[in-house]
Amino acid sequence: MRPRLPAATDIPGQDPRARLAVYGVPMVNAPALELRGLWRKFGDKIAVSGIDLVVPAGSFYGLVGPNGAGKTTTLSMATGLLQPDFGTVLVHGQDLWADPVAVKGMLGVLPDGVRLFDRLTGQQLITYAGLLQGLDRETVATRATDLLAALDLRADADKLVVEYSAGMTKKVALACALVHAPRLLVLDEPFEAVDPVSAANIRDILASYVRSGGTVIVSSHVMDLVQRMCDHVAVIAAGHVLAAGTIDEVRGGSTLEDRFVDLVGGRVSGEGLAWLRTSSV
Repeated sequence: MRPRLPAATDIPGQDPRARLAVYGVPMVNAPALELRGLWRKFGDKIAVSGIDLVVPAGSFYGLVGPNGAGKTTTLSMATGLLQPDFGTVLVHGQDLWADPVAVKGMLGVLPDGVRLFDRLTGQQLITYAGLLQGLDRETVATRATDLLAALDLRADADKLVVEYSAGMTKKVALACALVHAPRLLVLDEPFEAVDPVSAANIRDILASYVRSGGTVIVSSHVMDLVQRMCDHVAVIAAGHVLAAGTIDEVRGGSTLEDRFVDLVGGRVSGEGLAWLRTSSV
């Protein structure tokens, strides 16, 4: 029997149906995430240029784009890891940068290229993450055990994270993002280096989390995976949102991959590589 994972409604002292307020104005049914005019520049390079995006509460939202499109920069700004040059980030109606400590408590984040305290064991790392979020030790112990079992890490719970494979490291980082039962889960390339069986288990966990009332945002380069897993998607390129909406709205009757290529462009032919042809004809 699969252990019960903490649901999005389990956060102590928080009711997901509560009326939230921005600048003192009550908001009902606010989006899980709203980005307004986000800009970020690194030196002379503009990585994100005026992104606007609305992620409905309770959605499974995919974020896709070519390498260097600005996805990771956007997600970093949306989760408080990187401050935007301009723009506003609202999480369930609350301004992230006006009160970052309070708002970050609603977020579970799996960043790209995550750096962990890898001299802790897997069990210790998840416990540490839960304690940082204000959970009591008994609750953390129960949830850590559940997460280790669900992510097939129980046998490696007492092994140092530095000894984990890339896929195991990704899974324990996901456990750290889930342990406090966030209302919004933001995952940057969560399936990278993860084996197919573990990936299927993670998809089941995330689908259950969304059904319980949580919201997931996931970035991925695998279009077929996003098309099968997500109900909404945004295509980002060159720091802009090219298309956003439900999967069916964005793909417009074709596959998401074909629509992505049409929007982004840049496809080249293999002509000129005649020397790769091994046929004698």
